[in-house]
Amino acid sequence: MKLQNVRGTQDILPEDQKYWDFVFNVIDKSSEINGFEKINTPIIEYLDLFEKGTGENTEVVSKQMFEVSRFGNEKDDDKRIQILRPEITPGIVRSYINHNMQDWLKPIQLYSVGPCFRYEKPQAGRYRQFWQCDFESFGNEDPATDARMISMAWSLFKDLRIRNIELEINTIGCKKCRPQINDFLKSYFSKKKAILCKDCQARLATNPIRILDCKKVNCQKAAKGLPPFTKQVCDKCQDHFQQVIDYLKDAKVNFKVSNNLVRGLDYYTRTIFEISLKSDKNRQTTLLGGGRYDNLIETYGEKPTPAIGCALGIERVVSVLKKQKIKIDISEKTQVFVAQLGEEAKRKAMTILEILKTEGISARAALSKNTLKSQLKLANKLKSDYAIIIGQREILDGTVIIRSMKEGTQEVVEQETFVNKLQEKL
Repeated sequence: MKLQNVRGTQDILPEDQKYWDFVFNVIDKSSEINGFEKINTPIIEYLDLFEKGTGENTEVVSKQMFEVSRFGNEKDDDKRIQILRPEITPGIVRSYINHNMQDWLKPIQLYSVGPCFRYEKPQAGRYRQFWQCDFESFGNEDPATDARMISMAWSLFKDLRIRNIELEINTIGCKKCRPQINDFLKSYFSKKKAILCKDCQARLATNPIRILDCKKVNCQKAAKGLPPFTKQVCDKCQDHFQQVIDYLKDAKVNFKVSNNLVRGLDYYTRTIFEISLKSDKNRQTTLLGGGRYDNLIETYGEKPTPAIGCALGIERVVSVLKKQKIKIDISEKTQVFVAQLGEEAKRKAMTILEILKTEGISARAALSKNTLKSQLKLANKLKSDYAIIIGQREILDGTVIIRSMKEGTQEVVEQETFVNKLQEKL
C-alpha cells in the first residue's frame, strides 16, 4: 500500500501554519470590529438544502458534490441523501431558520471558517477539500449594507497586505428582472450556440445566465461581445446599485463596474462582487466573491428576508501571501481606532479608515457599534495608541477629536490636518 493523501487534498505543514494563523487572526479581528459573531455549522448537510438553495442547474450541485454514506452493507435509517457541504451559506441559512433567528434583533451578522468539499480537477488554487471564510448579514436591504460588506472585504485584503488586487461589482437585478434578462441572454447566445460547450448549450434553455460564469475558452469568447445586460434590470434595482456605487465612492473604495459579471450560484440577486488579482484576467482563481441573496430564505418556505454575504478562499489567499513574499507578524497591533456616532459619521469614518491605511497607519473601526463607550472599550482591547472620534458636531465643524488611549487626553483638530497630527504623535 502506498501511503499518500487523497487526490485534491493537502497537508498543512508546520512551516505554513504561520500563514494560516495570520489569515485567521486578521479575519477574527475584522469580524469583531465590524460586529460579526462566529457560528459553526456541520460539514454534513442534506442534499436538498443545496438543490433548493444553491440551484440544481449550478455546476456545484450537478457535478461537484460528495455524497456521504455509511460504510458497509447496513442501511442508514435516514432516507434523505447526505452530502459534504460544497459551500457554507446554505448551512448558515438553515441554522438561521432552525434557531428562529427571524425573531432576533436585526441586522444579524455572522461569520464562519471551515472546510468545504467539491469534486474538481485539482490544480493551482483548486482543491477538493478547501477552507472558506464566510460572512453573512441578514435583515437589511439598504444599499449602505451592500457597501459596508464590500468595503469590509476590501479592507480585509488591505489588512492581509495583499497587493495588485482589483474589486469588480455588478447588479443582476431581482427575481422580477430575471425573465427579461433570460430572454435577452437567450436571444444573444442562440446566435452563437454552435461554439458553446455542451453544458452551456443546455444552460441556454434552462439557465442562460450561467453561461457567463463558464471558464471554457469558446464560451468566454462568445460572451465578449455581449452588450451590458444590466440595462435589462428594473428601475428600482438600478437605483439600488447606483446608491451602492455612491457609498463606495464616499468610502474611497477602488472598484470597477463589470457589466457582465455573474456569480456561479443561483440564489444571488442585485449586487454581486468579486476580488481577484489584476493578473488573473479570466478570474480563474477569484480570492473572494459574494452578493445579495434576498430570496434564499423565502425559497425554504420562510418569510422574505433581505441578506448579503461573501466568501474568502483561504488556500488561495495563503498562496498569494507566499508568492508576494509578505512577511507575517501575527502580533501586529492597531495604532488608531476610529470611533463614530451617527449615520453621517459612519460614512466619514469609512473614508478616514481608507486615508489612514493609505498612509501606512494601522487603523480599525467598529461601524456596527452605536455607542461611544462600546467602541472605546474595543479600542482598549485592541491596545490602540489613539482613537479618532467623529460625531455630528465634528461633521458640521470639519474637525475630528484625537484621543490618547493611554493618557485619556484629547484634542480637536481640523480634518485636513489630522493625518499629520497623528503621524507626529505616533
